[in-house]
Amino acid sequence: MPYLIPTSEYQSEIEIKRSRFVSIAGFADTVDAAKAFLRNVQEILPGANHYVYAYRIGYGKTITEGMSDAGEPSGTAGPPTLAVVRGTDIGDVVLVTARYFGGTKLGTGGLVRAYTESAQVCFEGLPTTLKIEKTDIALLVPYRFFDSIQRSLPEFEAEVIDTEFAEDVTLSVRLPRMHAESFTAYLVDLTAGAVILES
Repeated sequence: MPYLIPTSEYQSEIEIKRSRFVSIAGFADTVDAAKAFLRNVQEILPGANHYVYAYRIGYGKTITEGMSDAGEPSGTAGPPTLAVVRGTDIGDVVLVTARYFGGTKLGTGGLVRAYTESAQVCFEGLPTTLKIEKTDIALLVPYRFFDSIQRSLPEFEAEVIDTEFAEDVTLSVRLPRMHAESFTAYLVDLTAGAVILES
């Protein structure tokens, strides 16, 4: 299933009662990548009192999420940040908000609103693109069908990864997972079963 992912990092900043909330969002397709992103933000924004984060890896039924209040009162920072992340409908994303305390306590409700707003402002500017999951298929193709199959590839958004010419042609293609079943059905129909799918 295609889903939106960040194409680059985006940084925003808001100020509430002299506390600065600097949020940076970016791409992370693994939990390790999200943790590395957090460490990087801690290096490029040193001296913050708190580094609150939330991430959402994957999309649809295969999602891994995580968050941290990072020393703020329980439930006031991580959960509202994760709620914003969930609401964006973006996958493979991490957001870190660095808070620089300005001397005035915001209270639990104020913290929830501040972290929510900071995340929302950041996501408003985050550039995204559509991620399409792809799969590779290897085929053993008799020469007489090779040209027809080559011409059909654009219809399935397939690209050739590798071609080997021997007694038959071994053709490796990459295509969107959503087209894999119709592509293999097309091949069976076109060649009356002469094409062999290799694993």
